[in-house]
Amino acid sequence: MIPAMDRLEVKASLTVTDAGEIVGTAWPFGEPDTAGDLIVKGAFNFVSNELPILFQHNPADLIGTWTDAAETPDGLVVKGKLHTDQPRARTILGMVKSGLVAGLSIGFKTKSSTQQGRNRVIAALDLYEISVVRN
Repeated sequence: MIPAMDRLEVKASLTVTDAGEIVGTAWPFGEPDTAGDLIVKGAFNFVSNELPILFQHNPADLIGTWTDAAETPDGLVVKGKLHTDQPRARTILGMVKSGLVAGLSIGFKTKSSTQQGRNRVIAALDLYEISVVRN
């Protein structure tokens, strides 16, 4: 039995090609997530030129590499490639194409933040990974 949800939050959007090239918005600016985190433009510090693509934030489930990440006025936009030579990445590719998996979520360490009401406003963070996740 699937538990009832009060609200389903999609923090990000993504598209993928048959070859495993993946593009998406990993964090949209302007609205806090359900935990109350609001990341402001200019907050992202990339700890590596190439970030891992994980499945569900599992470090043992490396499925690709993000090769480009940039802040736009709307959010953090990323481009990468699934490691389609690996069976697990091909499985995830199929799940993304079918819509079963359709979100992105970031793994980060906060460096600077303030509290505004119930929201934590994050002004600086180290970005370590971006995961493909179920919505």
